[in-house]
Amino acid sequence: MSRHTTTRLALPIAAALVMAGCATTSHQPLYGWDGYQPQVYEYLKSSGNADAEQQVAKLEEAQQKIEQRGQALPPGYRAHMGMLYAKAGQEEKSVAALTAEKTTFPESASFMDFLLRTLTGKAPQ
Repeated sequence: MSRHTTTRLALPIAAALVMAGCATTSHQPLYGWDGYQPQVYEYLKSSGNADAEQQVAKLEEAQQKIEQRGQALPPGYRAHMGMLYAKAGQEEKSVAALTAEKTTFPESASFMDFLLRTLTGKAPQ
């Protein structure tokens, strides 16, 4: 076999191996989104008139599934839960959820502080 023929065969084989290597890597998502996006959509579609208790129950159930798989809750999940808790009259849970969002995603701190101040009437600590 000549050197030219070997090179012509080696290049496609190498390309196939590289492509196969890329195709077999499994990508694990960073966040678990179970039910979050449909619930937010439903809430916004209803102009905020959706049953908060029912949405909280669905999101709490989804949160348990996400945590059981060892995934993280996506950005905004806890904040949305906090808003729903507040709407349902559960201020303690609302404050806890908003504070957890602020702790987990520090870039949301100023907005979470605003929501906490609005909810409790005093500056967050």
